[in-house]
Amino acid sequence: MEDKRIVKTKRSLKGAMIAMLAKEDFEHISITELCRRADVSRITFYSHYSDKYALLDAIFDDMLAIGTEDYYRRQRENNPAGRLAAGYVNMLDSILQLYYERFEFFQHTNPEKNPYLASRLYSIILDTVEMHTLHVERHHRLKYSPKKIAGFVCFGMLGFVNESHKEKIPLEQIKKEARELLTELLRSGILAEHEKAQEMGQ
Repeated sequence: MEDKRIVKTKRSLKGAMIAMLAKEDFEHISITELCRRADVSRITFYSHYSDKYALLDAIFDDMLAIGTEDYYRRQRENNPAGRLAAGYVNMLDSILQLYYERFEFFQHTNPEKNPYLASRLYSIILDTVEMHTLHVERHHRLKYSPKKIAGFVCFGMLGFVNESHKEKIPLEQIKKEARELLTELLRSGILAEHEKAQEMGQ
């Protein structure tokens, strides 16, 4: 367990990074200004992070840990049988819940303003969905590779959510419509061969 002072220092640096992203793009954020905002010396900063990219990765790691814990909770509570569609819906719900609960940070992942943040976000979501798909492969015969399925699901769902967000659709409606779309897609048997009777019992 980390020393409380170290935890406090890292929290201050992460908070300063998120606050600065509201005013300027990531590429123009300097370590000097970041340390000034966090009231931390440059020496202290470099004792914890090699550069600002490492600090940003640590923020993403925190988010990933929260999302992963929420996903496993959902699986335990409402998908103990490991149903195909339910598993992907739980993952979608966990991602959306985290995205909007931490929107103060995720709003800065616009690819035009902050391409590095956008790339990191997509990469994490893609890896997470691919990991889940590899697990699914143990119980279902997939028609495509886990990487292809993860790419298809990620691009499709992210596009759907982004367009819904632009239309100012409420989060609960976005979640409901995204769930319906993803469930219908998975039940259609386009991605995996499975017994419909099992899926229809959800």
